[in-house]
Amino acid sequence: MKEFLVTLNDWLWNPLVVLALGLGVVLTILTRGVQIRRLPDMLRQLRGGERSEAGISSFQALTLTLSSRIGVGNIAGVATAIAAGGPGALFWMAVMAFLGGATAFVESTLAQIYKTKADGKYWGGIPYYIEKGLRKKWLAVVAAVTALGLYGVLAPGIQSNNIAAGFDTAMGISPWITGLVVVGLFGFVVFGGRKRIVAVADTVVPIMAVGYVLAALVVVLVNISEVPDMITLVLSSAFGTDSVFGGIIGAAIAWGVRRALFSNVAGVGEGSYGAAAAEVSHPAKQGLVQSFSIYIDTLFVCMATGLMILITGKYNVQPEGAAPLVNNLDGVAAGPAYTQEAINSVFAGVGPHFVAIALALFAFTTLVAFYYIAETSLTYLTRGIRHQGLQHGTRAVMLGVIFYGAVESPDLVWAIGDVGYAALAWVNMVCIVFLAKPALIALRDYDEQRRLGLDPQFDPTKLGIANADYWVGRAAGGIQETRSEVRD
Repeated sequence: MKEFLVTLNDWLWNPLVVLALGLGVVLTILTRGVQIRRLPDMLRQLRGGERSEAGISSFQALTLTLSSRIGVGNIAGVATAIAAGGPGALFWMAVMAFLGGATAFVESTLAQIYKTKADGKYWGGIPYYIEKGLRKKWLAVVAAVTALGLYGVLAPGIQSNNIAAGFDTAMGISPWITGLVVVGLFGFVVFGGRKRIVAVADTVVPIMAVGYVLAALVVVLVNISEVPDMITLVLSSAFGTDSVFGGIIGAAIAWGVRRALFSNVAGVGEGSYGAAAAEVSHPAKQGLVQSFSIYIDTLFVCMATGLMILITGKYNVQPEGAAPLVNNLDGVAAGPAYTQEAINSVFAGVGPHFVAIALALFAFTTLVAFYYIAETSLTYLTRGIRHQGLQHGTRAVMLGVIFYGAVESPDLVWAIGDVGYAALAWVNMVCIVFLAKPALIALRDYDEQRRLGLDPQFDPTKLGIANADYWVGRAAGGIQETRSEVRD
């Protein structure tokens, strides 16, 4: 089973790496580097947006999507990337984060353009913009089923497995005990409804991200003399000039992009669901916020993990089928243990416990966000049908998968999740190729209104964007000037 999944993942992911990089480059050019030139607007928009009964604020949408982005991939995923691709994988993760900023902008702007309102709430995401933008309902159904399968069945086990592994390493707690506790907490949150889900993300995500990055900063400062050598090692191994890692440059690129996609999911479409729920006056506003979330996830949190691991030398590198190239942690599998050892080298006796708790918070909020995406996909598939029973069924399945993942072997759980992520990424990225135009039109409209010192308002009719039903007529009152006219 494991061998089949590994082969299937190679078949799915190897060309996907090329597609992800290529799409990121093309969208960066077409948006004129929106992820850089609109950075001030990203920060400004974090304070904007209004919460309503139907929607949530821009910041809440950011924390909701960050709760799915910041998870196991930021700790265990970085470790597996370094183990399989060498230190150079960290560089390619950063490259993918930069390019992914443009991809995230486009998919999240599309989610806002084509969102809908049902049952008093905003809904949107991959299937919604495929149906309305491409007018391919059958493909939208495929996307919704794929997303429901990924976030409801295939991916939750990765999160619970790593929570269990972290507490087992740190405190010797049996995985089945951890699994039961996580199942109980998860049930309490998701059965509390959408408001409780958003409240958990809104409260926990900022605290956990800031605390983790600060801990990493201390580790780096303690080992500051090693920074020049570490930078040289990362760059030389990324471009194949390092004497030890030069032979695995392909693995560095592949695993760097693969784990960046797993972590920040730019192009997978994961962030589009939370983005659609935001209350904004123009789709590009939330697109900018979601673009910034890629920086937080990969350039801050993932890089924090990678720098800690590399600067302390607490890692192994052993590409599949090859003899060990570096072995500083004999017998320690890639995963939370790498980061635990790195922090422990500075804070003796604290590292395992700190990482176990941080990982538990990261992974748990990711599980909560997974349910939100699964519920959104289910809502799309059952429009016009009372689906409360199916909703409870989805929760029950996720509870079972969470417990199973906690006690199963990590290799199998990761392989299963990778198949699901690759499948959804293929569907979403190919559709974005044909759907990018409305997002680019919205961006040009946003840029023009900002040049005039206005607070951008969206009128799809004027722009010639069809099927953006939610927005039709909303800008009829005219465009209002901002109180603080900030020009380009």
